[in-house]
Amino acid sequence: MTQDRIRRLEKLRRKERADVLIVGGGINGISTFRELALQGVDVVLVDRGDFMSGASAAPSRMIHGGLRYMENGEFGLVRESLRERNALLANASHYVRPLPTLIPIADHFSGVSAAVRRFLGGQPKPGPRGSVIVKLGLTLYDLYAGARRVLPRHRFLSGPELRAQWPALRSDIACGAVYYDARITYPERLGLELILDTEAAAPKALALNHVGLAARAGEKVVLSDSLTKAELILAPRIVVNATGAWIDMTNDALAQSPPRLIGGTKGSHLVIDNTRLRRALGDAMVYYANRDGRICIAFQHLGHVLAGSTDIRVDTPEGVSCEAVESDYILQSLREIFPAIEIGEADIIYRFSGVRPLPASTTEVNAEISRDHRCEWLSPDAGAAIPVLNLIGGKWTTFRAFGAEAADAVLARLDTDRQRTTETLAIGGGRGFPADEESRTEWIAKTAAANGLSAECVGRLLDRYGTRAQALYAELKPDDGFASLPHYSRREIEWLVENEQVATLSDLILRRMALAMTGELSLAGITEISIIVAAVLGWDETRRTAETTALLARLARDHGLTAEMLRQRNPREGIPYVRQQESAHEPAVSSRQVP
Repeated sequence: MTQDRIRRLEKLRRKERADVLIVGGGINGISTFRELALQGVDVVLVDRGDFMSGASAAPSRMIHGGLRYMENGEFGLVRESLRERNALLANASHYVRPLPTLIPIADHFSGVSAAVRRFLGGQPKPGPRGSVIVKLGLTLYDLYAGARRVLPRHRFLSGPELRAQWPALRSDIACGAVYYDARITYPERLGLELILDTEAAAPKALALNHVGLAARAGEKVVLSDSLTKAELILAPRIVVNATGAWIDMTNDALAQSPPRLIGGTKGSHLVIDNTRLRRALGDAMVYYANRDGRICIAFQHLGHVLAGSTDIRVDTPEGVSCEAVESDYILQSLREIFPAIEIGEADIIYRFSGVRPLPASTTEVNAEISRDHRCEWLSPDAGAAIPVLNLIGGKWTTFRAFGAEAADAVLARLDTDRQRTTETLAIGGGRGFPADEESRTEWIAKTAAANGLSAECVGRLLDRYGTRAQALYAELKPDDGFASLPHYSRREIEWLVENEQVATLSDLILRRMALAMTGELSLAGITEISIIVAAVLGWDETRRTAETTALLARLARDHGLTAEMLRQRNPREGIPYVRQQESAHEPAVSSRQVP
């Protein structure tokens, strides 16, 4: 255990009281924590696991306005999402970057009758969208982006233009539309940076991972440290339930008869290592309707192809994973849109799945469940001794707006005025991040010269950590590399453990780093990293072995990455690193530029 964690636990033990306790360290809980702390509120954030370890770690890696949400009439959500997308492009430019998006269109009039029926109150099943519907949607999308537009407007491509740019698309595609949204490279790291920023700006604020809500004790709550089994008592004036798909379970511990609020759906994604598919996509995301009408996506992410997703009702968020039928569904959808490319199970190098915390709904069509967010207080007849505010729904892109809405509801209950807004507040390594490629090249050259490092090393760390990497450059040594991970150093691993609340091996490898998703991770790499982590955290060999075993079990169960697969990877070969480098800063751009 680091001295930092010991200090945090002791601070929580001494606290006894707090204005607000936030339960749930996903992106919405973290956003609410940030909003409240910056208003001077004494706020504590806890999560029974690691920060950003639930649905917040399993998004489509898109920061988008939600083009599809207009089909459900959620125009306000689209408008808000576009505003927040633009804010993230400015405030977190180290991780959030533009993503050109292609919509392949098979005909012109599909979906018109369904749109009319939906407008009149009907509930038609999802189906293909022709150019008329796509044009209408994109026109509204551009309109909602507002006067402060930061990305280009959409444009249509004729059949010949489309095939010249994407010749591998199936032959019956009549035309295409290109519009722009954004992607995020490291969503888990962005959430962590919000916590680090908040605690630096608001000393009273306290965030702790691996500390969960164990029970209610009158007007107090019992918190349990899952690592030491220690129990701590806290008396908050308000509890914010930000546990996402676990909201109902959390309310069961806080109240006698709470209502059912959540009806989640599972979304799974694949990371695919297929050179032909990667080149066929170029630098664009392809956003297309599968045969069942569900929207699917595929785009380059960290040197491979990220594809998804599914939308399946689940009874419980516990233990979800990408099942074989979901992998087959995603692979088949890719084969249909790119019929000339062989894409198989052997191409999958990583799977991930999460449960969307959607509001409880009786609709039979999952796509019709609102993706909007709302805050709801438990009513007095629920039997909670402490006021509980539930954060229901929400999507990754709108986390800041959702957190601000939740904070305003809490501030009103506390009779406290808002002091500042976060709309233009830079996040973590996004502060002072180079604005364009020329500035980036100059920044890297100056930093490399000042620290005696190669430009390649400086650029790699800039992509991983943004300008926060400044704290690391001076500490690196040329001979401090790994045998199994040549693009990492011992000091980098130590720095992550010391400064980013790493408490388990899984915290580091699955959420502070992206090794499993990029294909760099091998069994030899896990061993080398675990030895370094053990030295920093004071683990003995028994603990180090247990942490390694737990990580391997999680990789196999949740991500389809078995110990045998990791063992077979040659640490210096495996997934060629050059392909990861192509997309670390910007995606590899094929000879077919997006118009």
